[in-house]
Amino acid sequence: MSMKVRYEFANDVEELAKKIAKKLSMTHLDFSRIKFIRSYGSKSRAVARCYGLARIWQHALGIKAHYVIEVIAEKFDKLSNEEKEKVIIHELLHIPKSFGGGLRGHDYVTRKRVENLHKKFKRFF
Repeated sequence: MSMKVRYEFANDVEELAKKIAKKLSMTHLDFSRIKFIRSYGSKSRAVARCYGLARIWQHALGIKAHYVIEVIAEKFDKLSNEEKEKVIIHELLHIPKSFGGGLRGHDYVTRKRVENLHKKFKRFF
């Protein structure tokens, strides 16, 4: 019997993301329209994922773009604080400056960019 995936809000991840965004001047991020979720029981190979609300859904529902950042509890929660910071930086980078519902690809969200931003973030401490 397969286990159902369970979701809960991840306030700790949201607080970390806000801290990162503030220190790195990611002023385009509207945290009233970004939700942070921790999932349990996912079979995904990913540690975390970012979802955007497609324009068709925005139009149909009459709402602005929203984003969800999901962390996979079984993988994310085992990481060191530094690795968690890098994962959150990575996911935040997927959200474009336009904040329109789309996502930036891995041609932009690179390991090098994440590492450079993480170094910059750590300089504040």
